[in-house]
Amino acid sequence: MRISLKPAVAAAATAWVMYTPPLAAQATPAADSLRLEDVLALVQVRNPGLLALRAAAEAAAYREPEASTLPDPTFQIGVMNFGVPSFKTDMPTSMAPSVQLMQMVPFPGKLSLKGDIAAYSKDMAKASADEAWWNVREQASSMFYGLYTTDRRLEVMRETLSLLKDFQQVARAMYVAGTGRQADVLRADVEVARMDGDIREMTAMRDGMAARLNALLDRPAATPVPSPALGPLPVTVPPRDTLLAWADETRPALAGGREGVARARKRTRLAHKQIWPDLTFGVTYGQRDGTSGPVRMGSAMVGFTLPIHAGSRQLAARDEAAAMERLAEAQLGSVRAGVDARVGELMAELDRARTLTDLYRCEVIPEARSTVQSALASYRVGKVDFMTLVDAQMSVNRYQGELYELLGDYGKAVASLESAVGRPLPRTEKTVAEER
Repeated sequence: MRISLKPAVAAAATAWVMYTPPLAAQATPAADSLRLEDVLALVQVRNPGLLALRAAAEAAAYREPEASTLPDPTFQIGVMNFGVPSFKTDMPTSMAPSVQLMQMVPFPGKLSLKGDIAAYSKDMAKASADEAWWNVREQASSMFYGLYTTDRRLEVMRETLSLLKDFQQVARAMYVAGTGRQADVLRADVEVARMDGDIREMTAMRDGMAARLNALLDRPAATPVPSPALGPLPVTVPPRDTLLAWADETRPALAGGREGVARARKRTRLAHKQIWPDLTFGVTYGQRDGTSGPVRMGSAMVGFTLPIHAGSRQLAARDEAAAMERLAEAQLGSVRAGVDARVGELMAELDRARTLTDLYRCEVIPEARSTVQSALASYRVGKVDFMTLVDAQMSVNRYQGELYELLGDYGKAVASLESAVGRPLPRTEKTVAEER
């Protein structure tokens, strides 16, 4: 008696092609999921590069009072006009001891300008540290969304591998029953092996991403990194003009550029004052033994520098300061142009990712599923082979993986736009959220 496997084969095939990851319900993040806000909080307190730049900014703040303070006075004590080689101090002009106090006083206005320059340098160091935070924040966010995309793709690939194994069993059963082809069995074996290899390759990529994120957090490379949970992202962003106005207010690179221009102008003013002489004041006190007791003497003096090399020193410094001022203005203009271009680029990227996300959710994936159902109906009446069903279902899984990649791209673009303007974007009522 021959047992027919057709009912079992058909049931297995139906169960396989009908399985699709639902998109109707929004995903609920697991309790141990990695959240972007937690990553950014750790980066802010642990990243070695940020800590170094904050320490540099703190050091620059301590240099500000030093720059506007008078040089330390010079105090000297010794013996004047002693006899040689007897080393006696009994001559009429001998003074033992002799005490001298000297103080150098820069030309009026120089110290205040040096203090202003140090203050601008302090502000620039702080702006540099703040700019580094936004850069590292963007880098950490990009790694977070890269991990998110990789993990979701791995989920889809593992689901696909499970489905391929189901097909492998069905194909073998049909071949044993005499209703299938050996080519289907071989194709199934190849697809299972290839998918297994792809999973291993992407798993290795995921380990590399986790190691780089751990390095950013100053943690051992092998520290486990949970699967990221996608938070809500704004559907719309403010207009371009608003974003550029925000960037002019809060972007640290622009603030640092403005401080750099102001510092260069102060240096130009200081360079014009350098040709004026600095003054030196001094007093001297001495005493010697007289016939009726100690004889006390005092002296006072004033001196000033002589700019005898003005052509190659002070005047050349003026030209240098003027060139540095032009450089600072050009650098600020370059940063402004870069911010303008970056904002435009990211707005276009957001529009692309948002449009394609809607397209995949509303049209591509539903139509791909309809194709699976149509292929299933055709398979039941023998119009298509079983491999057509496999290709249709794998197309659904591929589109699902591409949807997750679009969501990751959207998150990266939001983080990059926040970095470009130097502030978080406001969250809107409508958000782009993951649906699983």
